Amino acid sequence: MGSLEKLSDEIQTRTYWRWSKQDFYPEESFKNRNNYLSALSQTGSRFKDRLLSRSADSFELGELRKQSENEMKRCLNWWDLVWFGFGSVIGAGIFVLTGQEAHNHAGPAIVLSYMASGLSAMLSVFCYTEFAIEIPVAGGSFAYLRVELGDFAAFITAGNILLESIVGGAAVARAWTSYFTNLLDRPSNSLRIHSNLKEGFNLLDPIAVLVLAIASTIAMISTRKTSYLNWIASAINTIVILFVIIAGFAHADTANLTPFLPYGAEGVFRAAAIVYFAYGGFDNIATMAEETKNPSRDIPLGLLGSMSIITVIYCLMALSLSMMQKYTNIDPDAAYSVAFQRVGMKWAKYLVALGALKGMTTVLLVGALGQARYTTHIARAHMIPPWFALVHPKTGTPINATLMITICSASIAFFSSLDVLASLLSLSTLFIFMMMAVALLVRRYYVRGVTPKANLLKLIILLLVIIGSSMGTSACWGLNPKGWVGYTITLPCWFLGTLGISVLLPKQRIPKVWGVPLVPWLPSLSIATNLFLMGSLGYEAFVRFGICTGVMLIYYVFFGLHATYDMAHQQEKQELSKIDEDASARNEGP
Repeated sequence: MGSLEKLSDEIQTRTYWRWSKQDFYPEESFKNRNNYLSALSQTGSRFKDRLLSRSADSFELGELRKQSENEMKRCLNWWDLVWFGFGSVIGAGIFVLTGQEAHNHAGPAIVLSYMASGLSAMLSVFCYTEFAIEIPVAGGSFAYLRVELGDFAAFITAGNILLESIVGGAAVARAWTSYFTNLLDRPSNSLRIHSNLKEGFNLLDPIAVLVLAIASTIAMISTRKTSYLNWIASAINTIVILFVIIAGFAHADTANLTPFLPYGAEGVFRAAAIVYFAYGGFDNIATMAEETKNPSRDIPLGLLGSMSIITVIYCLMALSLSMMQKYTNIDPDAAYSVAFQRVGMKWAKYLVALGALKGMTTVLLVGALGQARYTTHIARAHMIPPWFALVHPKTGTPINATLMITICSASIAFFSSLDVLASLLSLSTLFIFMMMAVALLVRRYYVRGVTPKANLLKLIILLLVIIGSSMGTSACWGLNPKGWVGYTITLPCWFLGTLGISVLLPKQRIPKVWGVPLVPWLPSLSIATNLFLMGSLGYEAFVRFGICTGVMLIYYVFFGLHATYDMAHQQEKQELSKIDEDASARNEGP
């Protein structure tokens, strides 16, 4: 007991603002040069250890949270989460990407793109909801994957989460500047600084940097106050959305829907993969489980409730835009504002621009909250320096993690255009959601120490069949959208793989409160749809994704692997020491 009090007193006397090497790299492997070289020489065995290791629900909920030194404040309920859902999701996606993709790829069939993306997003929402109820921690998908797929899979996902956080914030901030320019009735890009850099990176955006800084400052001050501000801004945005839908249909011309599929089905799915970005913010709600008063009740209401309504709203808004203006005349940068201006409602242009700004502001606010909580839990596991895991004792918020995401997002937003960012962001988001569906199947059909090895082998083979056939379907579509022969092989393989899990494997775990229905069919369908949408993206997105993944792996080999290895084995030593102390205490008893 005395040692715990001593540790508590030590934590309380340490200042939050500290910068020593011990705070960034406290692990044994980084104590000195010899230790580091010794760690590098053991890279192979350490990688095998981390590849096969799994975390536990209790560890993520208990010991790992102590790395933050201070607790986050439980101050949110289902009402907050519903509005966080609205605030996090409705923003740059619907107001900017709708016009961009209707004009460039889908035409009036953009509504079908939103339906396809919405279906895939809802399948992912089911997976997130079950995990968030069972493991209510700030780490979201990172924590869930650490438990079910192990450290290495979690690290790859962690890298994509950080990439999604940084690039997503930058994309929304750039869109904010576009709509602010339109609100002031100035020419496009007139508020950006023109430079001689490569196209796509030559329009410098200081306003985006400023907006990111303000949103993050608010998020760092208080989660509860951010929630209040989000309520107000989201309510205003909801009024604008209702106006857009009603006024849009009031000025609708069905002739604008012809031709409905100008770019064919290929264009619909290519657009669906891009506009998936519009649904991406819902995972931020799962990261707030640690600050939710009653996760088992509030998270299903917040996640499923908000996303169901948002999907309907997106489809109605996309249809109203397509009926109001010919797809060839849609402005890719400020579609709704310009569309109302061209039908004679010039004043509506300013209302829509103001509503879009409100929506993007809430996306940045909620994003600053969720992204920092992802980062906090990743740092708790020592995959990045644990300094970023610290929670401020007064605000109850992870200030260090928020600063890291904000600085990186601002640096990218200053240089990169929205179209460069959106495809990379969608690919990263789809990859994470696909991994979540795999993790859910593993959770339901495998429990360490309980599941027979033969059943584990069957599960691995059947999962590989599902993933491989889904990739094959995506490849068939990408190589020859009008062909059909390939589908006669890939689709039956997907069906048989899913059926095999359903028939050959008994479920090893039943959710305590709420679970995804129709398992394994819905998670398997989520894997297939996410991989299909990934394959609909252009090769440039995969090149950028590959480069980013390569950089992540270099960091992992030289730093992340050794930090997490030391962290895990230090915990094992502590547990063994505790067992020895308990045994000694029993032997010394009366």
